[in-house]
Amino acid sequence: MSLIKFLDIKTLGDERGHLIALENNRGVPFSIKRVYYLTDTQAGVPRGFHAHKELVQVAVCVSGRCLMKMDDGLTTAEVWLDAPDKAIVIDKMIWHEMHEFSADCVLLVLASDFYDEQDYIRNYDAFLELTKHA
Repeated sequence: MSLIKFLDIKTLGDERGHLIALENNRGVPFSIKRVYYLTDTQAGVPRGFHAHKELVQVAVCVSGRCLMKMDDGLTTAEVWLDAPDKAIVIDKMIWHEMHEFSADCVLLVLASDFYDEQDYIRNYDAFLELTKHA
């Protein structure tokens, strides 16, 4: 299993501009129950630093760019999200961090479920311990 999974996103458009659609259970591998986005992130301030027990997400920079750092407890990988047609899946039990946000970055996230604080793992050592027993 690859740590970085890109979605196959089609860009439609012509001389007027582009349209990119993300749809439930089509391009997005789950039913979307929550949509949120990060914007105006201050220079040098990373975000994330958690994993989810069950939640699956898709992340895409609709504007600007940021560096995604992903970790499954055994392997780490980094990928720049730097185009509106470049989206990645953040599976459950993947520690993820977002770094080096550009000033114009808008990071859109689609989630498989509603917000639930109980689903978060916010301590990296606890995350590593859970991955050992998975």
